[in-house]
Parts: sequence; structure tokens; C-alpha cells
Amino acid sequence: QVQLVESGGGLVQPGGSLRLSCVVSGSAISINPPGWYRQAPGKQREMVADRTSSGSPNYADSVKGRFTISRDNAKNTVYLHMNMLKPEDTAVYYCRLREVITGRLDWGQGTQVTVSS
Repeated sequence: QVQLVESGGGLVQPGGSLRLSCVVSGSAISINPPGWYRQAPGKQREMVADRTSSGSPNYADSVKGRFTISRDNAKNTVYLHMNMLKPEDTAVYYCRLREVITGRLDWGQGTQVTVSS
């Protein structure tokens, strides 16, 4: 059974930085790394950083140049490095993985990021 657990959210001032973590169990991220999504109040969930079908990293236009996804295969953990944060980045951030064999989407419980002065 695949499980994803996010952490690292919090309150940060505009212009600040945070690093989110997603620990994965039940699936090797070296083969199938998860992506990051977010949902702001009153809005639909959207992709922040994930892979294209060719495996290349893909970032939402709104975060390009500010957010970076990385991973530690030994820890089976994916990170989202967020810099130059803006109030519009306020959202619950989720880790998402699509299982290779079944195609099922697995989500973590989310971590709240609030950007405010």
C-alpha cells in the first residue's frame, strides 16, 4: 500500500522560503517519483511541479524560477524548495503519485503553507 506523508508547511512572510518534504512508503521514488500539487481556498487543486510523460520536470508558470523539486532516493523522500514566496502561494500542498501498474492516484494528507506579513 502506497502512503505519502507531507511536512514542512507553516507561516512565512512574503519573500521568504520553505522546504516541503514528502516521505513515500510502498513505492520507490527512484522509479516513480511523486509530484507536488496545491489547493488554495475556493480554488481547484492545481499542479505545482511534476514530470512530463518523458520524465522531465514540469513547473507551473506561476512558480517557475522560484520553486524547485528534488529528491533523496536513499530516504525515499521528495522535496519542494520554495523561494521568493508570495501571498498567492498560500494553499494546502499535496504530494501525488500515480501508481505504475494500476494507474491509481495516491495523495498525501497535505501541509498548509501560509504566506502573509
